[in-house]
Amino acid sequence: MVYNSFMISRETDMQHVRRALKRSRVVALLGPRQCGKTTLAREFVPVDSLNYFDLEDPASLARLSAPKTVLEPLRGTVVIDEVQRRPDLFPLLRVLADRKPLPARFLILGSASPDLLKQSSESLAGRIETIALEGLRLSDLGPKAQPKHWLRGGFPLSFTAKNEADSIAWRRQFLQTLTERDLPQLGVTIPAAALRRFWAMVSHYHGQIWNGAELARALAVGESTVRRYLDLMTGVFMVRQLPPWFENLKKRQVKAPKVYIRDSGLLHTLLGIGDHRELEQHPKVGASWEGYAVEEVLKALQPDDAYYWATHNGAELDLLLFKRGRRIGVECKRSDAPTLTPSMRTSLTDLNLDELHVVYPGKQRYPLADKVTVVPLAEFVGAKG
Repeated sequence: MVYNSFMISRETDMQHVRRALKRSRVVALLGPRQCGKTTLAREFVPVDSLNYFDLEDPASLARLSAPKTVLEPLRGTVVIDEVQRRPDLFPLLRVLADRKPLPARFLILGSASPDLLKQSSESLAGRIETIALEGLRLSDLGPKAQPKHWLRGGFPLSFTAKNEADSIAWRRQFLQTLTERDLPQLGVTIPAAALRRFWAMVSHYHGQIWNGAELARALAVGESTVRRYLDLMTGVFMVRQLPPWFENLKKRQVKAPKVYIRDSGLLHTLLGIGDHRELEQHPKVGASWEGYAVEEVLKALQPDDAYYWATHNGAELDLLLFKRGRRIGVECKRSDAPTLTPSMRTSLTDLNLDELHVVYPGKQRYPLADKVTVVPLAEFVGAKG
């Protein structure tokens, strides 16, 4: 795939989609706008094909004025881009997906989560497989790209911009378009200015435990309102709510979610960070690195479930991952040489971890203790140099 004259392989995502189309009748490729969904889909169906529908293109919308008549005869893979603009298509897709033999499979692209596309999850239950696309992966870019990827984030046009000024300008425009155009198209009636204020405030809580009462007071609204804002931003893939894990322990454990701005480049724009020097000197630099590492680890490992863990006595673990019956702990440390901490020992014992990895920006892997290893982030996510 080409972005601004850069050739960037997204073979990992291509493989995910290819396998899903072989086993599922409908595949939903979901992710934020401008993360590369359309470019990826065009690898499967050319944009000039009769099997390609872009619902932001008036010509495609006109072709779908009689959707059953148009879609029923098609064979092979059919792409419907920005499907959230036509929720009335979901019941029809259920009918077309139930045909035997099956003449066509559908790859639908959307910029909202299944929670916001309730009709899709209800109409296509048991027929649809969902794949998340979250921007460029460090594993596809290689270890040398890590500083730039952390600063600019994973949106292709932000990452490949000619210089930092162009990258910042793209991200600012993205934020404006999202609040003023994209969210209203999803039926959101919250004023854009209120969403921008909320989003800016959440950026300062990045990497912290959610405190709805505090934000509600600052915005002079009710707690239910800020919770609705948070769920909305989560639903359009801008914010990650990492749920807490609690064991049956004789310890008081934290039971509120931890909140992250998912894309590090957008976080830096919201915080007013423009270059590496400003990032290194910013008080949120540690939280920024933690969020960046959390996202890359989740993209690479694709665990069955992901949580964080914390107690009121101060013990905590950035990620508790469940994958194929194993319990994997991950700590994200922006440090030249991470060392074993009491918190790591506690989480190993209390959570009965099979292994604990401490990911950091460095280049050397080394053991800290039994079951505990320090691993460079690029190596942990499988970035190829």
